Amino acid sequence: MAEHNPPTPKNILRGHKAQVHAAAFLRHNSRLATGDADGFVVLWDLTIMRPRVVWRAHENAILGIRGWGNNKVITHGRDHKLVVWKVAEDDEQRLSTTLPLEETPVPRPTPWMLHLLEVNTMNFCAFGAAAATSDSPVSSFDEAPEILIAVPNTIASEQIDIYELPSQKRIHTVKPGKDNGMAMSVALANLESSLLLVAAFENGYASVHRLDPDGEWTMTYRSQAHTQPILSLAIHPTSKYFITSSADAIVAKHPLPLVQQDGMAVLDPDNRIIEEIEELPTDTPPGPSLLSAQLGGSSGKSNAKSKAKMTAWEHPHKVANTKHSGQQGLKIRSDGKIFATAGWDGNFRIYSCKTLKELAVLQWHKVGCYAVAFADLDSNTTPEDTPKTTAGNTTSENQDRRIQLLNTPTVKERREQQAKTTHWVAGGAKDGKVSLWDVY
Repeated sequence: MAEHNPPTPKNILRGHKAQVHAAAFLRHNSRLATGDADGFVVLWDLTIMRPRVVWRAHENAILGIRGWGNNKVITHGRDHKLVVWKVAEDDEQRLSTTLPLEETPVPRPTPWMLHLLEVNTMNFCAFGAAAATSDSPVSSFDEAPEILIAVPNTIASEQIDIYELPSQKRIHTVKPGKDNGMAMSVALANLESSLLLVAAFENGYASVHRLDPDGEWTMTYRSQAHTQPILSLAIHPTSKYFITSSADAIVAKHPLPLVQQDGMAVLDPDNRIIEEIEELPTDTPPGPSLLSAQLGGSSGKSNAKSKAKMTAWEHPHKVANTKHSGQQGLKIRSDGKIFATAGWDGNFRIYSCKTLKELAVLQWHKVGCYAVAFADLDSNTTPEDTPKTTAGNTTSENQDRRIQLLNTPTVKERREQQAKTTHWVAGGAKDGKVSLWDVY
């Protein structure tokens, strides 16, 4: 039986001098932003596979990149700064295209800095973000006038601060517990009028925290599916679960419990897989939960209501041993069908969100891979329908031909259309190169 040929990259983008740590598609997939360990950001034009903008956004390694609308880029660096830059298409004309590998006699100009947050980056933890209002779905983040940013606390690295932009005010500090170690990955989601914070930690635990109407944070989920520090997590587009990857070989799917039943967090009824909660025998005193131990506030004076509030869901949906340790940069594609990881072994891997089974291995880099990104399928557009001719009418036929010629896309437009509709997977590695793949 003939073996299937392994996938090969469609393009290799060369230009970073240091290892690539972050990647994100912008402007309906017409641009790819990549950030490296020296703090440089390159905005690649995927129509021509060339740089459009190059600037040094931070004095240390880039931890995370994300677009906000069509003219803003958020970067998070290890220089303890999170910056929102204005990089509209018109701004590209005045900015540099000189790649980090190339020497330049004068410093590269930087885009206009809209917002600057002083944050803690000792954790190597990239920021999480969501629209500030709960009536905005995940897909409308780009259109949101106000957003929320989650980062590790400036002083206590196991706590999470939440800021609001553009006001730049810190509005919440979430305290998951001291025994978790450093926060390694965070994400935010607005769901059914509830703001959720998902956090993953150095000790392999992941937890979900819900903002209650009274302004207090309730832990609705806490589980240790990993034996090593969690390196990355991503919330599924349906907001029904999230997936984690770690320094170990495990990938795990976790629920996002919202509601409580008889004092215990249970799964969202829409998930249709609520597990029955068995009541403890009346003659057996309940032992302290892991969450109670973390909060350290349980005592004889605590009432039944406060104890019930501290009982979190503890069962992940699914745990899979991939036999490949060190997978990070986990991203879920916008259609929710597949996710990808960047592996320390030099491979990008594609998995099924439903089963966690490995679907493909993208192998080209000879060194460790650190960043991966999917093109947004929701942004894909289709060419306009070609005008139809009317049979039996010469004047109408000639007119329709002229309209058809006018509506025929140019070479540039066809390239732009192809760039926006390709199912790109982009990956960055220690070699400073970015590989572009077209799979699934």
